[in-house]
Amino acid sequence: MSRREAVVSAVVVFAVALAVRVAAATVIVFPRPEDTSYYVEVARHVLEGRGLVSDALWSYGTPPLVFPRPAFEVWLPLPTFLALVPMALLGATFAAAQVSSVLVGALVPVLAWRLAADVVAELGLPAGRARTVALGAGLTAAVYLPLVLHSALPDSTMPFAALALGSCLLMARILRDPRGAALADRRVIGLGALLGLAALTRNEVIWLALTWAGLAWFAAGLSVAARLRLIGVVAVVSLVVFAPWAIRNWAEFGSPLPGQAAANALSIRPTDVFAWSDPPTLSRYLAEGPVRLLELRVTGIGHNVLNVLLLLGIPIGVVGFVALPWFGRAAALRPLVIVSVVTFAVTSLVFPVSTTWGTYLHAAGAAHVLLILSGLLALDALIARVGRARGWTRPVAWLGPAFALFGSVVLSVVLLGAFGRGSADERDRWEAITVALPAAGFALGPDDGPIITDFPIWLADTTGNPALALPEESPAAVVELARAFPGTLALLVLDDPDGERIWPAVLDAGGPGSECFEEIRLGRLPVPALDAALEGTRLFRINCP
Repeated sequence: MSRREAVVSAVVVFAVALAVRVAAATVIVFPRPEDTSYYVEVARHVLEGRGLVSDALWSYGTPPLVFPRPAFEVWLPLPTFLALVPMALLGATFAAAQVSSVLVGALVPVLAWRLAADVVAELGLPAGRARTVALGAGLTAAVYLPLVLHSALPDSTMPFAALALGSCLLMARILRDPRGAALADRRVIGLGALLGLAALTRNEVIWLALTWAGLAWFAAGLSVAARLRLIGVVAVVSLVVFAPWAIRNWAEFGSPLPGQAAANALSIRPTDVFAWSDPPTLSRYLAEGPVRLLELRVTGIGHNVLNVLLLLGIPIGVVGFVALPWFGRAAALRPLVIVSVVTFAVTSLVFPVSTTWGTYLHAAGAAHVLLILSGLLALDALIARVGRARGWTRPVAWLGPAFALFGSVVLSVVLLGAFGRGSADERDRWEAITVALPAAGFALGPDDGPIITDFPIWLADTTGNPALALPEESPAAVVELARAFPGTLALLVLDDPDGERIWPAVLDAGGPGSECFEEIRLGRLPVPALDAALEGTRLFRINCP
């Protein structure tokens, strides 16, 4: 492939990806799910001069438990840093924050195209087929629903996907000629910088780093000194990039690394992340017994395979998943395959409960690209085989990418519309709440007492009022939570159509502590749409001293 052709291909893929993501961002009008709102809220506080803080205490596992809360006790800051520039220029809104995720998300299909070009070159495909498969991979990634959806949400998913893909590309290229890389460290330094930035994005960077260490150590034809040099330079550069954040974390939380990983591994239900009086412990975890613990892992694996990798990637994701053992063997794909498999295995087996609430979902962007590449390689091989058997004289390599593109476009159009309607409904509900709470006698602002709710990040972001996460515990435990934060105003419980949480049914059932909650009827709102959005929302004043 000539340099001119490569530039044109990259520009075409980026332009298509950008247009698709801009369209998706206009449909999604509210930061849904809730963790997306966290990055936007913190960025807004930075622009207001308050610094890296949040008004939501969504987890009680890492001290200090104060308002305003130092941000990123578990998550990492790069998505917020990326959102700061467009928010500073265009206004501190969710739409402005989406600009950063759209731009980063549009880079992912370009990286998919580049990775596919390396793979088909290694496989020695004829020029026409190689060009078609590579460009098809980039264009499919441009319209592939999981990648498009998260490109419209300014969270960690797309930044981590881009950094992981860039890292895997560099790993494979360095390992083609490890002797030369050991002497000329420009690519090695670049890999270290990418891993350092990935460490500011998601904790799964550890699997990227270990993958590089393993591949570099077993690279053929290198002395021990050269292997240590390849690993050490990357490690030093990564640590230099990450060190300022580690120092900040040490100052704020007493540890240079994000906390709560062990507690999340000991969860037996997703809502354990909100635990107050009954946090995850080893003894409680082991008391579940081997059958239950095995069941949790089966559930986690099933969720990650079906809900994360396959259902939103129909049809090409399914083809790629089935074909991966045969078409994931290329050396150019080896780092990506190892990282994808290890990340999937660890999140499914070590964090089987947390992963059902998004742990693997937000780390799976690079794995989606791997499935696209595997699927297109499989379709290309199948079409070539059929063509030889039937004696076709005209090249039809475009059939595979056309199939992948058509299926991905249809799924994206249908489901993005549904997701957009859900985000608009969520926006309307929180607009209604910001009107209904003051009407019920609760002034809202950063200097007022906190409100306990099952969606603390959304409440803090939309109202500006401090918020405490509602634990899945008894009314008496919630009363103790309110007493631990003097000035707590109320309990706000939103509708739970799936019936996954015990509130507010546990309050209606009575029991110790329920007498401390006085329900306040929310008055009708003058705007019918907002009034309808309040359906199922219940407000309680906490009266116990």
